[in-house]
Amino acid sequence: MDQLRTLIVVRETGTALGAARRLGREQSSVQKQLDTMNRTFAALCGEELVLKQGRGRDALFTGTGEAVVELARHTLGVWSDGVHDARRRLGHTLSVGTTRYTLGFLLDAVERVGEEFERDGVDLKVTHIRTGDLFARLRSKEVDLVCGSVVVTAADEAELLAPYEVMEWRRSGLSLLTNLPPERLPGTSFAARDLPRLPLVVSAGGLIARFLSASYGADYRQKLNVAAEIEAANYGFELLRSGVVSGAMLVTRGIGEAAAGGKLPEAGGLRTLELVGEAGPRAEVLVGVFTRRGERTSYAPGHPLGLLWDALSQESERWWFRA
Repeated sequence: MDQLRTLIVVRETGTALGAARRLGREQSSVQKQLDTMNRTFAALCGEELVLKQGRGRDALFTGTGEAVVELARHTLGVWSDGVHDARRRLGHTLSVGTTRYTLGFLLDAVERVGEEFERDGVDLKVTHIRTGDLFARLRSKEVDLVCGSVVVTAADEAELLAPYEVMEWRRSGLSLLTNLPPERLPGTSFAARDLPRLPLVVSAGGLIARFLSASYGADYRQKLNVAAEIEAANYGFELLRSGVVSGAMLVTRGIGEAAAGGKLPEAGGLRTLELVGEAGPRAEVLVGVFTRRGERTSYAPGHPLGLLWDALSQESERWWFRA
């Protein structure tokens, strides 16, 4: 295994010296491993893996060498995944993902299980996840549990959620945060069917884009007046607060409520309007906790995934901000 790892690093860095530096070894140690592998594969396949090219030049990998590098990457990847699965099953590690606006809720739940995790030596890893990547990160087993939001419609909800166990916190629509004065945009609500007449700040991807696609179709940019596309909500708040863009920003209803309640300082000074009615197929924002279906119940009692799930359930009733 160590020889295979060395071979991969030589391929990535180009030289034995580069590999030695990355691995924290002597160049002679790396070269000795390469020589051993060359002799082995010359006997097995009739061709060495790596040919020296002279001082200052990258090593030349033969056809056999390139094939073995790809095989080594696959082999080490499978072993790494297997070891991680074993650690996960035994409760030695737990990987949790959270979107920007559910982190506080997760941290409150972690406080409930912190002493047990510390006592049992659980390696808890917390990762920021964009809403659009939520299910992909669960499918790839990069994370074991995610706190976040997804968009569902009546047509796709059952199929979309079938692979996952869901602790539902809330379902809602969208809100608007605006810097337009009340005389231009009066009231506390706004009809979804009238969105095309407003200059809008919208996210280029993720939950808002999916919501708009479900409501207006994939060509929603041609149907709406998109004044600015953003990658992160904070950038949209800054655009509106600075006055560079005059209009309204689409956000989840939870974010809108937090802004209206003064609990989102970065959106200070912006008004909140609830988006009401529908412009197309009914789409909802489902906020909650997601994990792979059947995994939690397959583990032994006291497993970290089950403990954190229970803590999240207890916290859900008193959490002031669900978004």
